Amino acid sequence: WDYLAAMSNNLVICLAVEKLLGVEVPDRAQYLRVLAAELQRVASHLVFAGTFGLDVGAMTPFLYCFREREKILDWFEEICGARLTYNYIRIGGVGWDLPEPKHRKNSKSIEEEMDQFLPTFSQRLDELDDLLTNNKIFRARTMGVGAMTEEQAYSYGCSGPYLRASGISYDVRTAQPYCNYEQLDFNVIASPRAIGDCFDRYWVRTQEMRESLKLIEQVILKLNELPRGNA
Repeated sequence: WDYLAAMSNNLVICLAVEKLLGVEVPDRAQYLRVLAAELQRVASHLVFAGTFGLDVGAMTPFLYCFREREKILDWFEEICGARLTYNYIRIGGVGWDLPEPKHRKNSKSIEEEMDQFLPTFSQRLDELDDLLTNNKIFRARTMGVGAMTEEQAYSYGCSGPYLRASGISYDVRTAQPYCNYEQLDFNVIASPRAIGDCFDRYWVRTQEMRESLKLIEQVILKLNELPRGNA
């Protein structure tokens, strides 16, 4: 359905089947799912931001966004052997645990590598703000364009960032928690402008990436507390 968010698509199917069968998923697998889903969210939003900037005349953000996305795809390739469509999240948990340090080229745990990446990526998001979010030309070309009211968003059946761009603070992760999201701290990002225009849809995604970084940091701490192999 969304080949830029294949991890999330797999998760939806597994959650539905597990609910029907009454399957209980181990805690470690739950957090591995959150890790995969939030990394996937970031990778997907980077494509949106980069290509959107390119479409309105800014080439540099496109190159920057894909540079960061490549790092996430490298991790996905290492975790499950694929870079675009995956077979990692499975009914009952995940296919396998994260690779152990002894099986990696740099002998460093992938969790440690991700943790070190977080502050760097946060700085990259600041760069994106300089290049696009606060760019006068970008704002002029996106603000007021394709506006969608709250009522229109509901009537069109919008969800995710499209819904939240119209100012509607609704997120399934908090409204109907799954995968232990209720045990994690993060904010639901809805546009304070509540105009639902092209700028709002972009802005919501950039802020969601920051929240994903907070979630990934928390998940890494949780994984370090839980024994390996029960996934």
